[in-house]
This record gives sequence, structure tokens and C-alpha cells, in this order.
Amino acid sequence: MNHDPRSCVLWYDKPAENWDQALPLGNGRIGTMVFSDPINEKIQLNEDSVWSGGSRLRNNASALPNLEKVRKLLLDENIPEAEKIVMDAFCGTPFNQRHYMPLGDIEISHTDLSNAQFKRRSLDLSTAVCVTEYSAKGREYVREAFVSEPDQVFVMKISCSEPDGINLKIKMDGRDDYFDDNTPTDDNTIIFRGGCGSEDGINFSACLKVIADGGKVCRFGSFLVCENCAEVILILGAQTSYRHTDHLGQAVYDVSAAAEKTYRQLKEDHIKDHCALYGRCDISLEDNSEGGSALATDKRLERVREGGRDNKLMEMYFNFGKYLLIAASREGTLPTNLQGIWNKDMWPAWGCKFTVNINTEMNYWGAEICGLGELHTPLFDHIERMRPNGRVTAKEMYGCGGFVCHHNTDIWGDTAPQDLWMPGTQWPMGAAWLCLHLWEHYKFTQDKGFLDEKYDTIKESAQFFVDFLIEDKKGRLVTCPSVSPENSYLTSGGVQGALCVGPSMDSQIITELFTAVIESSEILGRDKDFAEKLRGMRARLPQPEIGKYGQIKEWAEDYDEVEPGHRHISQLFALYPADIISVRKTPKLAVAARATLERRLSHGGGHTGWSRAWIINHWARLMDGEKVYENITALLSWSTSINLFDMHPPFQIDGNYGGSAGIAEALLQSENSEIILLPALPQEWKNGSFTGLRARGGFSVSCRWEDSRICGAEIVSLAGGVCRLVSQKESCEILLDGKDVGAVYENGAYVFNTEKGRVYTVNCC
Repeated sequence: MNHDPRSCVLWYDKPAENWDQALPLGNGRIGTMVFSDPINEKIQLNEDSVWSGGSRLRNNASALPNLEKVRKLLLDENIPEAEKIVMDAFCGTPFNQRHYMPLGDIEISHTDLSNAQFKRRSLDLSTAVCVTEYSAKGREYVREAFVSEPDQVFVMKISCSEPDGINLKIKMDGRDDYFDDNTPTDDNTIIFRGGCGSEDGINFSACLKVIADGGKVCRFGSFLVCENCAEVILILGAQTSYRHTDHLGQAVYDVSAAAEKTYRQLKEDHIKDHCALYGRCDISLEDNSEGGSALATDKRLERVREGGRDNKLMEMYFNFGKYLLIAASREGTLPTNLQGIWNKDMWPAWGCKFTVNINTEMNYWGAEICGLGELHTPLFDHIERMRPNGRVTAKEMYGCGGFVCHHNTDIWGDTAPQDLWMPGTQWPMGAAWLCLHLWEHYKFTQDKGFLDEKYDTIKESAQFFVDFLIEDKKGRLVTCPSVSPENSYLTSGGVQGALCVGPSMDSQIITELFTAVIESSEILGRDKDFAEKLRGMRARLPQPEIGKYGQIKEWAEDYDEVEPGHRHISQLFALYPADIISVRKTPKLAVAARATLERRLSHGGGHTGWSRAWIINHWARLMDGEKVYENITALLSWSTSINLFDMHPPFQIDGNYGGSAGIAEALLQSENSEIILLPALPQEWKNGSFTGLRARGGFSVSCRWEDSRICGAEIVSLAGGVCRLVSQKESCEILLDGKDVGAVYENGAYVFNTEKGRVYTVNCC
């Protein structure tokens, strides 16, 4: 596939001035940030399992003895007293989980240059190669860098137009002297070792090997020195005690094995691996920038902030999200955390953990629709790490079966409450929401073997709520205690609270979770009695209701929000990522969902990058293309750094992933067992195409359009089964090998049977 450089090459005419402007590389496990300073280059390093300490049990033994007391206080709306007890008796002990940490830095300095003419730095998303170009003393220099998944190493090549023009000092450092050692072991190798400050914690080793063409390489103090070389290649491997007892030996082996290959072989193997994933899907939007798409990326962003148009920049943002998922989440790695795998701080914001009251989930919203389902598996693996801990938390804190997790987890799958912050801490829905990703993977792939393997996990999450739910004063089954993530309310009596009974998001998640178990039971022929029990309980769960402002109620009671423009819009989980609310199936609720968004935005909502990304997906589900475009523009204008990283602020990667998913959602939807082409197409995107986007039910879809009208589409059936294609026209043709398949038009959709592996052509002109 030939990729348009206007939408897949980030480039700049000056080096990065700070970390938020550097360019990210990664192979799922090793992450680097490239600054491209021509004289004193820094490569900031991460490895996904460098965390602050070992596993520990943090469940508060005081929770269960106080559970019924807290429930009674909440049902009686004695909020302050309930929150006072929960703050002491339900918080984790200690209250913080482990946090993510950086690996270190590679520092590369030209010893014979004091200044240079910078030309260009770039990151090609289609090859995952970063290039820096500069000149000095009449010499031309080029650096190429990538992180190889096949060879599990970071690689950089520095070349010069003169055969003896490279003179460098190279060292490793950068962790604030945090129990680290960075000593050259011979004339071309540095070993960098360290730990994370706890005796039961994670230790790491990195091995950096320097290979020169011409000249010589030798050690000098804590540096390696390259003298009069024509070309220098750096190969770095990094491993930790999380995966390997002999992490130093494994890091050395990774580097040694890679060094047996030529640079060309390493690069070709890397690009082949990356392209196999990056090319799964593609979108193309007509350039509307009046020549602006030829500018450097930072200048293109500036033009958008000033009111300019740039479809190709939006296309690039989609591609960047796809690129970041490939770079940060590979089979066998940890799932993406708050910053993917890229973090410079020993004490990062919010611990750079897995925040599961939306952020971690948002990281994977684009995985299935972009045909990158195998990149979803690190999250699935982490759910299994959480299960044993979650069983203990469920039993010791709540006296329940099943397994539970609150609003954060860490490398060890910790499931106890995190922080001492009432609006966020006491939320028992994390594992449930994560388990819905297992169900989503099945819906996209129709892989019954996968569903059979993961059924017990989904069932066990549901079992917790069978035991945990209580009756409210209206006879409904509700969670208690809980919160609506990070938001607070005012009762009719003027009391402010966060802890509550039956927040709307909880009921929506449990509705989806119970539905997943019920339908899985039918598909697999398992647990009929348990499914029937869930069916009865599901009927007693609160469903989305319209409140006094015409909005979807956020709590079981129609409380006012303390902050009407709050960044979380949890009550619209039912709209996206769930499909409980939809324009076609529940039009009145869809109108109320619109009112909810308008109310949030009118009070300053969408002020964080990830919140704006969620809003894009909401508008897509409401089939409002102009609002989609408006909010993508806002995301680029106010929440995006020049390297396209999402700024919360500070940097959080969820907005990148969520924004990319929202662009795909505007072009293709498949909720409620229906495929909808171009459901939220902005007028600015009136000409374009996409290929390889995936739909639930096991379909790969491609489409092209002109003047906002579908010219043609292809649907590849990956699993067989019934296809329901929504169309406002009753004159579409559905063809197989040029023959009409005899689709039936009912309720605004063409319904037809498909055969696995066959391609169906759609003609709606």
C-alpha cells in the first residue's frame, strides 16, 4: 500500500525543545523518545515492566465489617457520615499502588562540532523509522532510528558524507542516580543496571553495543568514544526481572543476536513486521488545506488553531493513533498505561498506571475496528493477572464471590482501592468494564474458541455483582457503595457528595456484562441456569432515564452536578462504547444524550484531551458529522502537542487512541448488529475512502464516496453469518460475483446471508 506522506510523515525543521516535542518509537515493550538535537542527542528510554516495586496485598480488613452500616447511611442520604467511614475503612492499605518508571537515557555528543545546521527530523508512521538530518563543517549527517519487534532491540545508525567524519561520545544515564550503574564493560559495550527501590521490586539491565565502520571505538571513563568513523550503529537491548531471572544475560543475548545481522537486515525485518499491522486498514480524505498539508507538522497544527482546515492532518491523527497502538501494545507485552509506554518521570502523574474508569479502556477502543485485534491481547492477559487478586478483594472487602477491581490497577494486577479521593477511589466496576473488552473481541471476530476460553472470566466478573447488588428503595438492583467516576453531586437538601447508590454508569456496565454472559451462554451451550438468573436480575437494573434538564441522569436520583462541565460523561457509557442508547433504536434517549453533551460543553466540558476524544465518539454515535468535525478540530487545536501527543495536560495517550477511534466511528459503525456506512460524515470530508475497517459480526469493510454519497463498498465476510447493512435507500444492490444476493430490505436495513471468505459488493448509486 502506498501511503500519502501528507498523512503518514510527521516532520519538523527544528529539534525537539522538550520531551513533549520528541518523537516516539516502540516495539510494545521498549519505548524511546528521539529529540534530534544535532550536537547533543538524547534518546529517552522506557521498558514496559520497569515499575516501582513488588506485589503486595492492600485490601482493607475494616471494609466488610462496615459495609452494611455504610449502605444504610447512603440509602438514608447521610452522605458525609458514609464518606467518613469509607475514607478510613475502605481505602487501600497502603493507599497507593506501584507506579511506572523510566529506564534511562542514551546521550550522544559530537566531540568535534560546536554548532550545526539543522535540516529536518521526521517520523514515518508507515515504516516506524525516525530520521534526523543536519550538516556541519561541510559534512552531511543522517541518523535513522527504530525499535524492532522481531529483534527486540532499539537500533540507531549515524552516517556521514565524509569517510572519517563521525567523532562521538556515548553514555547511558538519566535516572536521578536511582540505584543505577552505567559502566562500559569493554571497548564497544555499556551495561546499564538498576533497580526500583524496593527489595522485592523489579530490577533491570540494558546493554548498549556500538559498531563502527572505519575509525575506532574505545572506552573512556563512563563513555564510549567513536573516532574518525564513517558510520556508527547503536544497538540497545533491555530486560527486567519481571520476565527473566537473568535479565542481564537476556539483554546481552538480544544485542548479540541482533549484531549478527546487517543494519539493512535489521531495518527490513522491522519494517516488514510493522507494515503487516499498519496496512490492515487505511482512510483517505480529500485535501482541503489549500496547500497547507505541505507544511511542517507543527505549522499545520498552528494553522488549524488559527481556523485553517486540514483533512490530511486529521487523517494523520488517525494514523498516529494506529501507529501508537502498534508501538505500545504487542502480544506478550503489558497493556498500554496512561502514557502508552513513554514516560520520563520517576514519579509520573497519576503513577502512569492503568486507570480503568475509562483511560485504559479508551486505549483499546480502536483495536478491533482497525483490524488490530491481536494488539488487544495484552489487556486480556492483564485481566487474568487481576483475577486471583480480585477474588481476594471481593471476598475480604465485600463478602462476595467472583472478582472485582476498583478504578486503578498496576503491573501486578492489584485490585484494591487506589488513592484517598472519594470521587474516584470507591468504584467497584473496573474489572467489569475490562471484561466487556473480551466480549467485544468476540463480537468483532466471532471466534468461539476465544469466547469459550474467556467465558469463565466474564462469568466470574458477573458473579461478583450477583452477590454485591442490593435493593434500593424503589426495589431496583443497584451497586452500593459506588461513585459516578470522579464527579460529585448535590442532593435536594444541598448536601455535596460523591459516594452514592446506583450511579447510572454502573447499571449500564452491569447490563452489558450480564448480556455478555447470557448471550455467551447461548452461543456456547453452557450455564443455562446461571444465564436465566442473570436475565431476571438484568430486568431489575435501572435503565437510562431522562432528567429535569432533558439529559440522561448521571445518578439513580436526579441530582445536580457540582461541576456541570465535568470531564467525565459517565452516564453516556450507554451511548458509547455501549449501544444501549442509539439513534435508530432509542430515539428519545438519543435526544437526551445530545442534551447531556450540549449541557456539558456549554459549561466548559471537553477541556481534557481524553474527554474531548470521548465526546467525538459520542457525536459519531449520534450521527452528527459536523459535531464530529468540530470536536476533532478542538482536540487538535487545544489538546495536542506538536508531536501529536494528546495533552490532558500533561501528556496522556488515551486521547490519541480515543480520537483515532472516533474518526473511524464516524466512517463505520456496527452497533446493535447493524453495519452503518458513513454514519457521521462531516461535509468537509465529502470525498474520500476507507479500506479494511472491521465491523462486529466478523466483517471487513471498504467504502468510497463522492459528494457525501456512497459510490461503492465491499464487505468481506470473515466468519459467515447474517449481515444487516443500514441504508436509507431501497435501491441498493448487494452483489456476489456480480449476481444479486437477494437481500431483504426491512426496518431500514438490507439483510442477507454471507459465506465465510466471500466478498460482497454494495452499489447504492
